[in-house]
Amino acid sequence: MPLPLTTLRDALAGTDRALFGGWVCTGSPVVAEIVAGSGLDWVLIDMEHAPNGLESVLAQLHAVSGYPAVPVVRVAAADEVLLKQVLDLGARTVLVPMVSTPEQAADVAAATRYPPLGRRGVGSALARSARWNRVEGYLQQAADHVSVFVQVETPEGVANARAIAATPGIDGVLVGPSDLAASMGLLGQQTHPDVVAAVESALAQIRAAGRPAGVNAFDPAFARRYVEAGARFVLVGADVVLLARGSERLAAEFVPPAG
Repeated sequence: MPLPLTTLRDALAGTDRALFGGWVCTGSPVVAEIVAGSGLDWVLIDMEHAPNGLESVLAQLHAVSGYPAVPVVRVAAADEVLLKQVLDLGARTVLVPMVSTPEQAADVAAATRYPPLGRRGVGSALARSARWNRVEGYLQQAADHVSVFVQVETPEGVANARAIAATPGIDGVLVGPSDLAASMGLLGQQTHPDVVAAVESALAQIRAAGRPAGVNAFDPAFARRYVEAGARFVLVGADVVLLARGSERLAAEFVPPAG
């Protein structure tokens, strides 16, 4: 049987325009389905900063599977066991945070590939990834079924961005301005000129390596600026942020000030 969903690598290869995504941090399959049906190109299911475990990730993968938006699962860390489990759940695109060297990127790539290319544990008969061995040739073609993206979020990562992007088995790199700003001593200042310059330097290096570059940019002006600088995939919002700001607007409009 064929796998019905594409990977983010495939989606990027199939278009000349930037792809825009939404972050799902609630852990809710209902919210994930709402975001997937919004018209956004891709959906990030987050395990790093959200209350997500394997069961809730699986539920969200089920929820978004009926929509054209590409699901991406961000794991909490470059953990070989967690990557194996998430891939076995059927995640076809994974994102790994805090990768600052090509050696770290190579370890990530190895954790997501079967031997002899890597060291991913084999459990296709037991797992949704291969639809319990219903996908013909899954083991031999698994690298075609999975795409692997990493995040650059430190000055060291920016300096190594081209080498990280060029690492075999890495399909693209997302730049994270929030942690990058913090690691530069500019906590909470994602739009500081020095941070923006570092982001744009990383984007240029990733593109020079022939890989798609992405970025997290909730400010529409900066999202557009980074697209002009070469970003091919951009996170432009998050479920929790939309809910927080929307509910605050309702409160400001209808609830009288205290006192």
